[in-house]
Amino acid sequence: MQILETPRTLLRRLQPDDLDDLFALYRDPEIRRYFPEGTLSYEETKEELEWFLEGHPSHPELGLWATIHKESHQFIGRCGLLPWTIDGQPEVEVAYMIAKPYWGQGLGTEVAQAIIDYGFNRLHLPRLICLIDRDNMASIKVATHIGMVFERESRDEKGPFLLYGKMKDQGV
Repeated sequence: MQILETPRTLLRRLQPDDLDDLFALYRDPEIRRYFPEGTLSYEETKEELEWFLEGHPSHPELGLWATIHKESHQFIGRCGLLPWTIDGQPEVEVAYMIAKPYWGQGLGTEVAQAIIDYGFNRLHLPRLICLIDRDNMASIKVATHIGMVFERESRDEKGPFLLYGKMKDQGV
């Protein structure tokens, strides 16, 4: 099921046959270097994919979605909206992960902007956030390009992170 479309990508629900492509992303130490859990095994990747097949189990309108490059029809990432509770407050994160061959082309920003628009205009969410490792300059750049503003440093059970946020009525 297609969720949304950008000029160069399609975002759709993950499917069981996305497992090998998703695992290629998740086993890559360079792609996963800013994730506290690091790379994932094939079994861990399968568990995550199955968790998101119908959207997030508690919030089916949210989840991680396969990101498909229109021109090549290739699976190039997984992006979406993830619910969290941070400091006792419900939040929804704009999540983006693009395969290395597609880095530096503005695809992360393109997809993240479409996800923001979807979250605000289709789902009527009042606020969206990005949770970013302090050393992940590429993700910080994407967050600021889509109008996110640095709010604070925080930490959870997985470790420290930067929280960037944007309210629905806030401009870019």
